[in-house]
Amino acid sequence: MYRDIFVIGEYYHVYNRGNRKETIFYEEKDMWRFLQTIRFFNDIHSSLNLLRDFSSKGSLKRKSLLKSDFNKLNDFNKHSVFNLGWPKNWPDREPLVKILCYCLLPNHFHLFLKEIRKGGISKFMQKVGTGFSKYSNTKYQNVGRIFQGPYKIKIIPEQRYLEYLMVYIQVINVLNLFPGGIDEALKNPKKAIGFVDNYSFSSHPDYTGLRKSLIIDKDILGKIFSTPEKYKEFVYQTLAGKNLSQGENISEILGNLTLE
Repeated sequence: MYRDIFVIGEYYHVYNRGNRKETIFYEEKDMWRFLQTIRFFNDIHSSLNLLRDFSSKGSLKRKSLLKSDFNKLNDFNKHSVFNLGWPKNWPDREPLVKILCYCLLPNHFHLFLKEIRKGGISKFMQKVGTGFSKYSNTKYQNVGRIFQGPYKIKIIPEQRYLEYLMVYIQVINVLNLFPGGIDEALKNPKKAIGFVDNYSFSSHPDYTGLRKSLIIDKDILGKIFSTPEKYKEFVYQTLAGKNLSQGENISEILGNLTLE
């Protein structure tokens, strides 16, 4: 659907949420599975069945699974995302896109992507959407679509948007989960940042130096924030409103680049 609108070398905010705004990720294992999916499906080659190849109990050859079987045979966790090496029997990895940052929340996700080959984002998102939908429908014995229609995209027009969109995706979104919400979090930026530091399903810890992800390629963001200290200072200044012009806020700067 979107194949012809992406330009190689450009950056895009890609996001989607659950059908009728319903939950996508019912438990942490679902989030780990999604992160596993965006890591291993980011490749030009056909993706093998993760239920088979990454089962903690070995190869799974059956064509279908009961819910009880699924829970017993699969162990989607931090190890399967950040420590599991590229399978030796797979072709050498050739990424479809660069994933600069991401965030998962119970009923939606955000990805910050760079188009690096023609049709890369379109193919990547098709693989991710199909793969995760099959996983979820199998696990929860559902039918039909999980997401609210096609994923949404916004091109990122200039560097200032790159920086603030990064904070929006992997910090501000997480603060929706802060006790009392974002307004309460912004009363104490240091406490808010500590809350985000401990959230596993955002790429924020990869920029603070707390984790080294196998998912992301920092690309231009790694040049802008060449050290964890530079990134952490920018986040703090943004949450505290100190690097915004008088009367500005992040929502106004990003405009319609964020989830409506």
